[in-house]
Amino acid sequence: MITAPSIQSIETSTVPTGTFRLAVRIGAVVLLSILLGGATSWAQGALPSELRSFANSASGWTVLTALLVFWSRARTGPAALLGAVSFVLLVLGYAVASQLRGLWYDPLLFSAVGLAAGPLVGVAASWLRATGVRAALGAALLAGIGVGEAVYGLTVVGETTSPVYWSLIAAAGLALVAGLLVRRIRGTLPVGLAIGGTAVVATVFVVAYSNLG
Repeated sequence: MITAPSIQSIETSTVPTGTFRLAVRIGAVVLLSILLGGATSWAQGALPSELRSFANSASGWTVLTALLVFWSRARTGPAALLGAVSFVLLVLGYAVASQLRGLWYDPLLFSAVGLAAGPLVGVAASWLRATGVRAALGAALLAGIGVGEAVYGLTVVGETTSPVYWSLIAAAGLALVAGLLVRRIRGTLPVGLAIGGTAVVATVFVVAYSNLG
């Protein structure tokens, strides 16, 4: 006797569990990006002076974007798109919260930066779950941004900002590379890419950010 499939079995076959979970995570990343972007505006007045630069720096938004994409467990393609979306929404959330606080912030410049750099940050965050060359490149990009902005912060704006945050973000970047060298990166080429890539990205960041700002 042939029986019709139950509604539950049809729904399960139509929407695979993995796809549904990814969709939920993507929705959460979108919402959290807006909320966290707004929070960084409020944090500028709430954080102690030693950490205030986190709420007013490219590395701060980069860290949040990377953490959200990493949490989403998105693969390379979706992670690239999600990185751009998250970064831009962080900027827009910051702009909206600033308006609510009676402050003016033009999100155009850093939204453009987010569209350009966000996909790279998203892919790098996704590749932290990989091994070898991918893990090395992911670590090098994220660590290089942290170290690069630390150098910029300690030198270019060192007279008007606390060195504490810049030191912490540099240490976090180097710790990320060191941790992956211990756990996921093996071989001469991947190790060289992780270490050398961090230095290259940091140098490029300082040059680009100095010209930008």
